Formats: sequence, C-alpha cells, structure tokens
Amino acid sequence: MKMIFKLPKEDEKFHEELIHSNWTPLKEPKGISTASLLSIPLMFINFFICLGVLIVFSNISFEEFGISSGSITIIISGSWILWLVGLVIIHELIHLVFVPNFLKSKRTYLGINWMGGFVLTEDEISKSRYILVSLAPFVLISIILPIVLSWLGLLTTPIKAIVLINALASSVDLLNLLLIMTQVPKRGRLVNNGFRTYWKAV
Repeated sequence: MKMIFKLPKEDEKFHEELIHSNWTPLKEPKGISTASLLSIPLMFINFFICLGVLIVFSNISFEEFGISSGSITIIISGSWILWLVGLVIIHELIHLVFVPNFLKSKRTYLGINWMGGFVLTEDEISKSRYILVSLAPFVLISIILPIVLSWLGLLTTPIKAIVLINALASSVDLLNLLLIMTQVPKRGRLVNNGFRTYWKAV
C-alpha cells in the first residue's frame, strides 16, 4: 500500500495491455466532478435510508439539528471540523481494509488531497469483492453503527449528523456499485488503471 497526495493518472501502456488481454473498459463518468454530479439523486436515496434507520432505532427531531419552525441555526466549530476530517479518514480506511492484501500490495493507494480522500487499487479483484469494498463504509457507518449505538444508548446528535453526512458522501460509491452490477458479469473480474475501470468475464 502507498499513500499519495494527487489523483493517479491513467497509464496508456497499461491500457493497451489490458485491451490486448480482452479487458473491457467500464462505461463510467470521466472525472470525479462528473461522477459527483451524476450521483446527486443517489445522495437522496442514501440519506433517506439512513434517516429511516435513525427514525426506527432512535428518537430524532429537527430541533436537535438546530431546525425549528421559522428558523435554522447552524453552528460550525473546530470540533465539527475534526469530526468531518475523522469521518473522511475512517470512511476511506474502511474501503481500504476490504481490499485484498492491501498491506502487501504495491498497487493499492490511499489518497488524500484537497477534494477529500480516496482508495484505489490497480490489482485485479472479483466483482463480489469490488461490491463489498464499495458498500462497506455506507453500511458500517450509516446503518450498522447507529443501530448498535442506539442499543447501547450512545447515539448522540453529533453522531446522528455524522452518519447522515456519511450517507450523502457515499453516493459516488453507490454510483460505482450500480455501474458494476449492470455491466459486469456475475463472475467477472475488475482492474483499475488510475481511476479508469476495466472488467473481464471469467
């Protein structure tokens, strides 16, 4: 595993090798900005799934988030910035730990830049593992965590806000998941060349 601080570029030579070996480029958005725009409808799906979990397993109200009839109060403090930075780090680390052999891999990257964080592996992985890597942060942070903390009586307002923010931030992950599920065969394999994804039937 390597830590990087800029987006990895596509290697044209590697692209030619993959095409020659019968790998098919995934039909996907070109660039993170385009992917983010296309994933906006999925933000609402993720948000309402997480909100549903919070409604079922805890008492949640608009007032605890500073929203009341006729007014909205937003308080941003240094502690909130730390919460958000921590969320980005934990979200990406969850992606990372589900990548096979990530500690020994020389082609798996944990990235930090001005846009946030990302995890990328250029090692070949199965479709099922790719789905697991994509879904893990959303499921663990925005579904399982609030359920467990609610049972323990530890689900506070800041944590509710964090799990909702994580649900919104997981929209690009959900977009990737939908692209994989609709284009790649059940026993397919995937590999990345920078942020470009390729698949091959087994």
